[in-house]
Amino acid sequence: MLSIGLTGGIGTGKSLVSNLLSDLGATVVNADLLGHEAYLPGTIGFDLVVDAFGDKVVGDDGTVDRTKLGPIVFSSPENMAKLNSIMHPLIHDMIQTQLAEYSSNGTDLVVVEAAVLIEANWQALFDEIWVVTSEREIVIERLKERNSLTREDAIARIDSQMSQAERIEHSNVVVTNDGTTVELADNVKKIWNTRVVNK
Repeated sequence: MLSIGLTGGIGTGKSLVSNLLSDLGATVVNADLLGHEAYLPGTIGFDLVVDAFGDKVVGDDGTVDRTKLGPIVFSSPENMAKLNSIMHPLIHDMIQTQLAEYSSNGTDLVVVEAAVLIEANWQALFDEIWVVTSEREIVIERLKERNSLTREDAIARIDSQMSQAERIEHSNVVVTNDGTTVELADNVKKIWNTRVVNK
């Protein structure tokens, strides 16, 4: 089984690329969704997060309320580091378990989309790392349109993340997304034929 870790900065088009890979026949896992599962009541993740940040992050429905947790961690690098130290190992183990299950079931190719793949140091889980990239100005315009951000807020979001150049250093494949969706689909198809079909 070939396992691919798919990552990239905000607004580069990771989810679009994972959808295109799914259309081509890949099994796709979204690490963000696994992260949501890791917060559910009754899990060790829930207990650790509540222990770390208090009952104030629990919503009326008894689950971790990300709208309450968000301001606490985004306003403090220390709190963000604390949350990451809890969640990253848990999500790592969930990804590892899923990959093992797919491998034992005879799945040929699994793509795991993970925004923080490199920051969390999950590279060893995968055979290849694919990084989606876009020019900075294109990402700024996407974030202004998609997230209704000001230019300044969009730049702040981009600059708060690992740089694109650093991600590329860790990659086996760079998926460039600077044009239309059709051009991206063509690009992904070419990479798929080279790296998957004809490997």
